[in-house]
Amino acid sequence: MIQEIINRYKRMRTERFLRQTYQYHYAFVGMGQHSLTNLYPVLHHLGVPLKYICVTSERKAKLIEEKFRVKGTNSLDEILNDEDIKGVIVSASPSAHFSIATQVLQSGKSLFIEKPPCRTLKELDTLIALQQQYGSLVAMVGLQKRYAPAVQILKQRLRKERLINYDLHYLTGAYPEGNVLHDLYIHPLDLVCYLFGQPEILVCRQIAKDSFILMLQHPHIIGTLELSTTYSWSTAEESLKICTRSGVYHLSQMESLAFTPNPATILGIPTEKLRLRHETKEILFQRNNFTSILANNQVYTQGYYNEIAAFVEVIEDRCTDNLTPLSSLKPTYNTLFDIQTVIESNGNTHKKPSLSQLS
Repeated sequence: MIQEIINRYKRMRTERFLRQTYQYHYAFVGMGQHSLTNLYPVLHHLGVPLKYICVTSERKAKLIEEKFRVKGTNSLDEILNDEDIKGVIVSASPSAHFSIATQVLQSGKSLFIEKPPCRTLKELDTLIALQQQYGSLVAMVGLQKRYAPAVQILKQRLRKERLINYDLHYLTGAYPEGNVLHDLYIHPLDLVCYLFGQPEILVCRQIAKDSFILMLQHPHIIGTLELSTTYSWSTAEESLKICTRSGVYHLSQMESLAFTPNPATILGIPTEKLRLRHETKEILFQRNNFTSILANNQVYTQGYYNEIAAFVEVIEDRCTDNLTPLSSLKPTYNTLFDIQTVIESNGNTHKKPSLSQLS
């Protein structure tokens, strides 16, 4: 009897997944390591009808047809002129993103574009204006951390909290191949903008090449950030600690999220000084490395799966969960612009915060 119930549940689960099909066709622009590792596997698992993969040469295009059984092309126009294509996913060289995004939107097709979609605020405004010309178009940016399960849990919890301060560390090895602000630091800066709102830079210190210490003032919280490429890629670290009136949240690598409540006080005296206290910690999210299911795959916990699924689901009119529309990047790009201004003017700025800002 029990085995029959188990078998029926498994059969229903499998059939429910197989019924999730899509009616439109899509194209992909790019063939880098990020695409192969994080994005193509998601498209394959979801069963997204991919009609084209666009690359830079005819030789690569022929190899793609042999490898993926998808039409390979080195002509973006071929994709944009195909009326069957409803959405285009772009993960090319960051320097080419703005040009490609402009052409896709001008063709009237929906766009998913990896970060950074552009380099400047002016370019971002241009893309927003293009998207608004076609009200039905979906335009989504690949800032996957917004879609990470741990971040979504954290955002929900913080809505009920009285915030005090946060401390973020984003530490990697050297990055000589691109623009470190727009290619790397856009991730932690976008995360704090998403969680806490538009910040004002109180302190910005360039401590080494491509490495910064920041103090940001958001509407309801002040935070410090260490953004650095002076560490190692093999031991790269991304951590966020948020202090609230009720306790401390600790997010690590998008892999775990924990909450430690503050100890009680009596007349302002911490009870932990009066008696032995056993610290309690609430695990809000934790990737399980033992059970190899979708929810424990890094592609899922990092947010890649949910962002691609959301793009397709929005186009297919099945949901409205676009967490990364172009317009939502304004606070992030304002912050990037402010930091870039500091870099270009002696490399340091310090605005003394007022008492009201620190309270």
